[in-house]
Amino acid sequence: MNDTTAAPATSLIPDGVAAITTIHFVLLAIVALAAIAMIVVGMRLKHRRKEAARRVEENAQEAGLSVRQPDRKPISEASLTEPKASPTPAPTPAPAPAPAAPPPPAPVMPTPSAPEEPVIADEPLNDEPVAAAAPMTASPAAEAAPALTEAPAEPARPEDQPITLLKGLGPKLTQKLAEHGITTVGDMAALSEAQAQALDAQLGAFSGRMARDRWLEQARLLAAGDRAGFEAVFGRL
Repeated sequence: MNDTTAAPATSLIPDGVAAITTIHFVLLAIVALAAIAMIVVGMRLKHRRKEAARRVEENAQEAGLSVRQPDRKPISEASLTEPKASPTPAPTPAPAPAPAAPPPPAPVMPTPSAPEEPVIADEPLNDEPVAAAAPMTASPAAEAAPALTEAPAEPARPEDQPITLLKGLGPKLTQKLAEHGITTVGDMAALSEAQAQALDAQLGAFSGRMARDRWLEQARLLAAGDRAGFEAVFGRL
């Protein structure tokens, strides 16, 4: 029996090269799988687009509309390589001719005028007397102007002032008081308390205004000529 052992078989490819080759195969397999996946996804997307276009056409046909695909002309290589024609510049308009100057006006010939006849001044007649100018009468507007500018004359006595100066008196009350003979502040100031109450009772719907607006006090201050005292209590006139 032979005691010698057989030597182990040695690989002709180094270990490093085998590892690199294995990695290459793995990478190629991954790239191939990725390409196959992209192709599958693209086919699915194309199928979906066709399905969507088909649905659009069906919906358009149901609605009575026509779906027209845009005409796409193939782009030739010659059109890509040919240089684009530059736009021709618009022609520059020629300048308009300047307007001709108008001809100078013809000289105006002076027309011969007729000889002026000497004016003979009329001599005044010494035998006729000259009438004197009549005095101008004032116009109605001039006569009315002073009357308009003149201020109304104030009553000579304070008690003769109108009853309308009292506070709280309106046109209707003034007419009511005039019916009872009360037209001036003196007439109101001369009333006694009893007379004032009797008058107030005859004012109808205005009854009570005499005491509320204090007509007697107002009239007595105005009749006495105490305007400052009146304005201090009842306000300015």
